Order: sequence, then structure tokens, then C-alpha cells
Amino acid sequence: MSLAVYPGTFDPITNGHVDILLRSLALFDKVIVAIATNPNKTPLFSLDERTQFIREALGDKSSRVEFDHNQGLLVDYCQERGATTIVRGLRALADFEYEFQLAHMNRRLAPGVDTVFFMTDERNHYVSSSLVKEVASFGGDVSGLVPTAVAEALQKTYEGKK
Repeated sequence: MSLAVYPGTFDPITNGHVDILLRSLALFDKVIVAIATNPNKTPLFSLDERTQFIREALGDKSSRVEFDHNQGLLVDYCQERGATTIVRGLRALADFEYEFQLAHMNRRLAPGVDTVFFMTDERNHYVSSSLVKEVASFGGDVSGLVPTAVAEALQKTYEGKK
């Protein structure tokens, strides 16, 4: 069985993330969505909320997706789980430079773990979780950029902060 890990904070998940995840399911038997906790960031949504948003966005396709949380080195996590592939998305040239360095470091640390890149769909190439949160915080419409449940949760969250 082919097993891949799709890591990220997914705070919140965007339609670009969903696209990458669905496309990775076309290549791998199972994908572990490893929701990272970044000690340098204060997430807007809890790990449980982020997991639920992803599960809802996938619908019936979520049966081949496992959800987990990761805090340490990603390659160590991959080796512990028996995954040989890391799934990453690329939006723009700036992403490529960072991801290129990261992929090489991961390969050095764990030669048996490869990274596969998916170019983001052109409809989502400018969308990031940070940008979505910023737009939503000013009352902007983020529907079409994130799954419906996320758009509703963002609206509720920021309505209460105004």
C-alpha cells in the first residue's frame, strides 16, 4: 500500500489545500494529513476544528485519509508511520525556493523519504491561509476560496471580534 503524508497547519484549510489532497489521493492508496502545531504561531482554529473542516471538505473521500498531529521532524514522523512520500503544494516561485531547500534537507535526513510537489490549480495560486484570515478579519468575502464550513466559521469568529 502506498502511503503519503500531507503536512501543514491548515489554519484554515483552503480550496487549494483540498485540491492538492484530492489529487494526491489519485496517486496514493492512503494519505495522512499531519496537522502541524507551530509553537511560533497562535492558531485561529483548534486541531479538532481543523480536522473537522478537512473531513467535511472531503466528504466520502475521507475514508482513505487519516488525520494526525505532528510536532517534531516531519521525516521522523514519516519513518515512524512507514510513509515514503511527503506531499507538498507549490503556488508561486517563492514557494519553490523554500520547498526546494526543505525537500533536500528532508532527503538528507531520511534518504528513503521523497517529496512530491503538486502545482496548485490556477484558481488558487494566490490563496494562502494567512491571506484568507486577513481578508475575513476585515469582513471580506472568502467564499470560493475555502470550504463552506470554513467560510462560515471565519465569519462567526470575526463577527465576534468587531
